[in-house]
Amino acid sequence: MTSPTSILLYCRRGFEKECAAEIQEQTSIAGISGYIKAKENSAYVVFVAHEPDVLDAHAPELRFDELIFARQRIFALGPLSELPVADRIEPLLTAAAGLQRRYSALWLETADTNEAKELAQFTRKFEPPFTAAATKAGLLGGGVSAPRLHVFFLSSAAAYVGYTLPNDSAPWPCGIPRLKFPRSAPSRSTLKLEEAFLVFVDHPEITPQPGMTAVDLGAAPGGWTWQLVRRHIRTTAVDNGNIDAALMESGLVTHQRADGFRYRPPKRVDWLVCDMVEQPSRIARLVADWAADGAFRYAVFNLKLPMNKRYEEVKRCRNLIEERLFQEGIPHRLRFRQLYHDREEVTGFLDLVA
Repeated sequence: MTSPTSILLYCRRGFEKECAAEIQEQTSIAGISGYIKAKENSAYVVFVAHEPDVLDAHAPELRFDELIFARQRIFALGPLSELPVADRIEPLLTAAAGLQRRYSALWLETADTNEAKELAQFTRKFEPPFTAAATKAGLLGGGVSAPRLHVFFLSSAAAYVGYTLPNDSAPWPCGIPRLKFPRSAPSRSTLKLEEAFLVFVDHPEITPQPGMTAVDLGAAPGGWTWQLVRRHIRTTAVDNGNIDAALMESGLVTHQRADGFRYRPPKRVDWLVCDMVEQPSRIARLVADWAADGAFRYAVFNLKLPMNKRYEEVKRCRNLIEERLFQEGIPHRLRFRQLYHDREEVTGFLDLVA
């Protein structure tokens, strides 16, 4: 078997620097030396290990769910360049067979840029014969716990070949959940909360469900409240602005015209959600205050990042929350991820472990 030599990460275009800093920090903590290959606005980053076999040995320490700016994380070989036009399939299959014996799925991918999307026509035509060849070679058909095979095309003649582990990776091609904007939702921001539930809610006990209660800070016009109402969650929408009339007619929404930084619920709610446009450190302190007061069980909140030192700002906000909760002796799980439907922001999820 061949060991992967690189870690390939997909990210939002323009956030390569943050993604690179993060994987460099994670591998350094794990004792893995290597170097970064990152091109501005390419929408991907590559960490190349100095020593063979080290990535396989340390894979359990490199948790995908601890990464913030990576949409997907792949253990890879490559790039394989100058693939012969007459037979691209054979070298790609050889590389895939060397990494793993069998795969549960095959995904052909490109970077999330306008330039790379021009490869889509090529990948659509290439996928059927490549899938047939992989099936014939016995590479496909592994169980649901088997790795996924990824072929990441840089061009029609160059690609990385790698794998992800289903229990430690994004479950969507390119790491992108293809969500459809619901026509009845009052704003496109609704997709951010829908994606947050898909990414962070990883246990049935956490699933938002009927009978729960919530507070939506900075709710107007109601994009996030809409996601709560569709799950039959009784919601207090806090904003001095107007809330969508259809949401108010649902019977599940109470509108509080109040400052989101001053409002507190009369009793504990299941969910706090917050998408207010404010300095990230101020949002972090607000969430920490609510948590210290025991005002919620789960929270989803967005941090609007500055133009510079974005990764540093997220770490600062994480420390603000965690230091407060450690002082209060409150068990918790805190995660951050830059979602596909986020822009210059990241989404946080806080679970006050019961």
